[in-house]
Amino acid sequence: MNREQRTPAEMDEVASRFNPVNFDAEALCDLAISGGMKYIVFTTMHHDGFRMYDTKLSQHNAMKCCGRDFVREVVEAARARGLKIGLYHSLNNWYDQPDAVAALENKADYEIFINHTFQRLKELLTLFNPIDIMWYDGWWPFNSLQWKAVEMNEELRKIQPHLIFNGRNGLPGDFGTPENHITAPNPWRPWEACMTLNDHWGFHRSDHNWKSPNEVVKMLMLCAIGQGNLLLNVGPDGTGAVPEESGRIIRKVGKWIQDGGDELLLPGIEKLPFAPGLREAGDRGDWDPAGPFYARGNTLYQLMFFQPGNRHVLTGLECQVKEVSTKVFGSLPFKQENGRLEIELPEELGKAFAPVLRLECSQPPSIYRTGGLRVPKCPHPRYDPLPPDIDYNA
Repeated sequence: MNREQRTPAEMDEVASRFNPVNFDAEALCDLAISGGMKYIVFTTMHHDGFRMYDTKLSQHNAMKCCGRDFVREVVEAARARGLKIGLYHSLNNWYDQPDAVAALENKADYEIFINHTFQRLKELLTLFNPIDIMWYDGWWPFNSLQWKAVEMNEELRKIQPHLIFNGRNGLPGDFGTPENHITAPNPWRPWEACMTLNDHWGFHRSDHNWKSPNEVVKMLMLCAIGQGNLLLNVGPDGTGAVPEESGRIIRKVGKWIQDGGDELLLPGIEKLPFAPGLREAGDRGDWDPAGPFYARGNTLYQLMFFQPGNRHVLTGLECQVKEVSTKVFGSLPFKQENGRLEIELPEELGKAFAPVLRLECSQPPSIYRTGGLRVPKCPHPRYDPLPPDIDYNA
């Protein structure tokens, strides 16, 4: 409707053919659980105005078109599995008239449009009570005053006092929602990064640019370091089925969480930064061919995207190692002498996806290496004597 300027009448014809026979809310929630997810956010109405639930305010809805209330199916499946539930709902609405363009142009139309928006939101939260998150979107073309956002939140909290809100009705909300980038707010506040598994939010038959499980794990780690959540989008196809590749990626990352990644996602995890020139305050880390380092307290973690074989050698540790282990394989044999830590790795570890190596140390761990064969005993740059073109901390 936006890119092609399809009319509401044309969208009615499209809606009449909508019949996602393969949509399975229970399977969708089971996939979320297998991926290690704690809550879901389901689209109840996007900017096109089509409701995915049984509404008395419009004939442009799933119950009218195919006899199903998809929001109710998802809410019930999520509740049965202990998943927290967020309902995404667009404030903008291209289908109902007057639309936001008319509301922008004419005061009388604006009052009708805002009234319709409030009716829709209050009906939604009355139909699905309780939920946990009201996830607004599509706040074009108004600011918080024009959306009557303070009143909006107050009215919805009268229906569900426990609700938390995102910030997309013009107010800051209870948490931030950076989209297509993973950036903690500064100053910090609760947040979740909204990211896709490929390059589209909805299903697109030509988009096969799937993120690898490695990339998803890296996104999770960025969120964990910034004390935020990852809201990872899945776009079912026209039949309602989750694309096979989406399911494969999510299950693989979920298995990684189960096999040791969960400890990296707990509060207090930090990446170990380092400067390429002279050593700076807080410089504790380094890069490594096997994968990045993280720490919490006296524990050093290595996320091993690339296992080295049956023997793993680490140098530059400025602490004594007391134990080396993984969640799946338990304690591993090691020896530490003359500045080298040698760890014996089980052969099966080489077949695992991104195993997490856990090193219990005598003190908060730090690593110091340089660009030379050994660390010089005189003043020296760590890697680059001039400002580098390389981002070592990426």
